[in-house]
Amino acid sequence: MKNKQITPTNNETLMREHDFIVSKTDTKGRIIYGNKIFIEFSGYGEEELLGSQHNIIRHPDMPRAVFKLLWDTIQQGDEIFAFVKNMTKDGSFYWVFANVTPDRDPKGNISGYFSVRRMPNPTGVSTVKQLYQQMLEEEKKAGPKHAIEASTKLLVDFLNNKGVSYEELVIDLQG
Repeated sequence: MKNKQITPTNNETLMREHDFIVSKTDTKGRIIYGNKIFIEFSGYGEEELLGSQHNIIRHPDMPRAVFKLLWDTIQQGDEIFAFVKNMTKDGSFYWVFANVTPDRDPKGNISGYFSVRRMPNPTGVSTVKQLYQQMLEEEKKAGPKHAIEASTKLLVDFLNNKGVSYEELVIDLQG
């Protein structure tokens, strides 16, 4: 199931302070588990989510370079923290502070990925929104073939200017 036919709206759902959205995917990004909070916030039924690509909830306001960074990091076996704007089945959106980690089989091979999301710091979201908007503008200017490269350059320049890594930035913004 894809969300390309869903029209984004300006309706925001705020996460509750003590909620955790949990999902697990296989190594290809197909959802194999979602907790009740994930099902609630996504707006999809469990049967619609299971087997679908996790990008079923990807909001078009998210720069492609952020997801490339995320996938590159977890496929190397490392965890990553990120601010992510997700889209629900009805086009609404919700921001999360995500932690994505590889899951390993008994031999140590990556067998899938866990994602745990919680309520983001509103100040962090405000900062990241501006950065992500600039990244999206770079992606549009560069065109599809060079979008990720252009957006990544903007992100790297921003981080270098601040003297931090992406992880340091988002953890600091989450507070």
